[in-house]
Amino acid sequence: MKKIKKIEIKVNGKFKSVTENYKISNLVKDLKIPLKKVAIELNQEIIDKKKISKIILKKEDKIEIVHFIGGG
Repeated sequence: MKKIKKIEIKVNGKFKSVTENYKISNLVKDLKIPLKKVAIELNQEIIDKKKISKIILKKEDKIEIVHFIGGG
């Protein structure tokens, strides 16, 4: 049986252990993030939400999820 490798990533400043081949789309689903109300930054670059199912996270990636807040 193949051992599942774990990697460490950082989400909004907190370390999170995930499996190898973990995609940003998995993170969005696991954290129940409302995609329409957030911007997702990977290693200081804002990513296109259409590509989240293609982006596989690597060891020590830093993800920042910024919520939009309406108001006036």
